[in-house]
Parts: sequence; C-alpha cells; structure tokens
Amino acid sequence: MAVLSLPQLITIDTTCVEYVHPWTDSCRDATLGLLFHAFPHSLKTYITVYMFTLIMRRKKLSKEVIKKTVMEILQSTVFLTTHAYGFSTMVCAIRHLVGRFDMYSASFTPAFLSSLISIHLERPSRRPILCLYVTNVATETLFRMAVWRGWVKSIKHGEILIFTISSASLLYMFRSDPAARDTMFSIIRYVVGPYEQAKEPERAFVVNSPPPSPTERSLRPDNRNVCLYALIGNLCRLYRRFLKSIKDLSRSEWCPHPDSCIFYTLQGFVKMVAVGYGVQVVLGLVLSAKKIFRTPSTVMQAFWNNKVLNLGAFLGLFSGIYRGTSCALRWWTKRDSENHAIPAGLLAGTSFWFYPDNTAALYVMWKALQIIYCKLIDAGYLPEVPFGTILLYSFSTAVLFHAALLEPHNLRSSYYKFLYGLSGGRIAAMDRNPLDSFLLETSKNHSRVVEMLKLNPNPKYHFQFFGNTYPKL
Repeated sequence: MAVLSLPQLITIDTTCVEYVHPWTDSCRDATLGLLFHAFPHSLKTYITVYMFTLIMRRKKLSKEVIKKTVMEILQSTVFLTTHAYGFSTMVCAIRHLVGRFDMYSASFTPAFLSSLISIHLERPSRRPILCLYVTNVATETLFRMAVWRGWVKSIKHGEILIFTISSASLLYMFRSDPAARDTMFSIIRYVVGPYEQAKEPERAFVVNSPPPSPTERSLRPDNRNVCLYALIGNLCRLYRRFLKSIKDLSRSEWCPHPDSCIFYTLQGFVKMVAVGYGVQVVLGLVLSAKKIFRTPSTVMQAFWNNKVLNLGAFLGLFSGIYRGTSCALRWWTKRDSENHAIPAGLLAGTSFWFYPDNTAALYVMWKALQIIYCKLIDAGYLPEVPFGTILLYSFSTAVLFHAALLEPHNLRSSYYKFLYGLSGGRIAAMDRNPLDSFLLETSKNHSRVVEMLKLNPNPKYHFQFFGNTYPKL
C-alpha cells in the first residue's frame, strides 16, 4: 500500500477531457449526456421509493394524494438529477478556472458544491433523512480509509458494539421521555412494547375479552365433520388453557404489563420472531422475483434457507431479552426506573450477533447522536449550527464522491453501483490513470472494484449527441 504524503501539495496538469469525459472533447456534451441519462434513472428510483412509502402508510389513493405524490416524485427527481450533472459541471468548471487538479478539486470540492446546490431543490422534510443516510455511509467510508492507511485497526464485531451502546442510549431516552415523538421511538415502541415507555397515558392494562360464545351452527356440526370439529375444539381448548396458565403466573407489582412476566417476555419474543421471518420472506420473494419466474421450483428457498431466520432471531431475542431483563430488575429493585433501560438495552443489544450489519448499526448510532444533540440544543447546552443538516449532507456526499473516484476500494459496493447506475456507467469510464499521482493506487484499485462488481468499464455502444460520438453508458 502506498503511503499518503502531503497530498495537498501534489497537482496534476491533466485536462478534464483526459480525466472526466475521455469519450468526448466537449464538456457541454458530456454534461448534457449525463443529464439525459440521470433524469429517467432518478425518476424510476423515486417512483419506487414513493410508491413503497404509500403502501407502508396505507394511504387511500385520492386525487389529492396522487397529485401531491407526483409533485414530490418530480421534485426529488430534479434534486438527484441536478446532483449528478452538477458534479460533472463543477469538475470541468474548476479545471478551467484553476488550470490543474489536486486531490480535492478532482472530486471532493466539486461534489461538495454540487451537493450544496442540489439539496436546496429537495423538500426540507426529506433533507434530514438524506443527511442521515449519506452520513451513515460516509462514516463507514472514512473508517475504511483510516484502516487502509494504517491509522487505526479494525475491531472484530465492532458493529455489534456500536449497535449495543447506541440502542441502550435510545432505550434510556425512550424510557425517560414520554413526549418523545421521533420515528426511531415509534420503532422501539413496536419492538419492545408500549408498556416500556415511561408515564405514557396509554399504558393501561389490557383486559382480555372473553372468547365468543359458540353459535348454534358450531354446536351442531355436520355429522361427517364431527371428528374434525372435536379435534380442533380440543386443541383450541388445550391451547387456551395453556396460555391462561402462563398468563396467571407471577407478575411484579411494579411491572406495568397486565399478564405474568414470563408471558410478557415470551409474547415479545414470539411476535418479533414472526415479524422478522415475515420480512425476510417478503424481501426474498421480491428480490428473487425474476429467478422464481424463470424457475418456479426455487420459490421455497425464500421460505427456508440458512439466513431466513436471522432477522427474526435478532428481533425476537432483542425484544425478549429487554422485556425479561426489565422485569427481573423491577423484581430485584422493587421499583420501576428508566435506569433499568441501560443494562436491559446492553444485554438486548447482544442479539445483534444474529444479524450483524454495518448499515443498521451506523444508522442507530447516528439516530442516537442526532436525538442527543437535539436534546442538548433544547436544554441550552449546545448552540444550533446554522444550515447544519445541509453542510453535513454536503460534506458526507463529498467524502463518498472522493472515495468513488480516488479510493473506490474503500467505498461500500452498493453505493458505487448506485453511482454507476445513476451515471449510466460514466463513473467507471472516467480515466483513473492520471490520479495515480496522488499515491493512492487509484487505477489498480478501481480495476479490482469494477471486476469484483462485474461492471463494464469500457462500454462498446455509442450514440450521437450534438455531432459528437461518445459511449452510450
């Protein structure tokens, strides 16, 4: 690995034609070509995103909702399209103004400026979400860059440690602040249950409704089905009797839930195992739709494989361990306290071992930091940074573009593929050889990444635009 030495002093006289758009001599044609490709790709992306959001929110498709959704899709499409061709425009403009490239003007600075402009075109309500996502990926990228340079060492199971500490912090805030309304707290409420939120007015005991009385038809079934009805009836009675015996076990007087602690713990575990398994199956069916259509016999792989239970095991154990530990602490201390959320959250966080994921761990970490920061601002301990969300978004995006162009081996593969699709492959066709002067082994690492992801760095198809020929990427 090459050693990075005073990169800010290294400059290269490469032109933007040689580096940015070697397929055409015209900066205008390169930018417009990218514009006309990025718009339909962005439109397709945001149609999927907004349709999924409508389904999840179960909104009725009224005329007003459809009109509002269409306008939001178009606005987000314009934002992402501007982001794409704005970067190319900025790189060429800076090269024409300065007359050379350095490590920052090659990617970081133009990406920062294009992000700063394009984010203003997106709806303000979506900016924090976008900021959180790119900051998440940028954090992982910066850590990989530091590891590659030998500045830090990778920590085994570090994502589990990050998730455990972050989730314990969120659970403590969930327990101590009944007025919390962040989306993350809604997710926590669904996973661990509403009884674990402090001083919530809705925390009333659930009164189990008596089972419906059998109808006359059910009392007199057809003679041919007497045995079947009797078997089903006996199984249902045994199940209800077993369930009641668990519900009637001991419950601490300091516990807010209505049934026994054992039933409360098992209920959370079973519910979230079922939810996790269902999510994994649905995702498997959606992602394997083409394969299943070609080979219908593979449909069963979505219902049972080595990884289908991982998410369910994580969610089920997280809920069960948290509930069980909270109940045990209430029994032991003879009181209910928000401080119980810390040890309970730390123990529950270890369940992440069944579903270790860097993206999820960093998302939880940044959500915890965001909520803590907002609380400190509200309490007057920290000042609010003007345009903080926009600046953080622009910086994080600039880091990602820097990695995509100069250090692609340190960038998350999924993000590089996203940029490849958005640019129509142009990001892979950009010539990295001049960037080797920055001592980052850029061209060699880029070739490895493209080969690993099975992407085409040299498209063979061409089309005409303003009289010039360049790759149809």
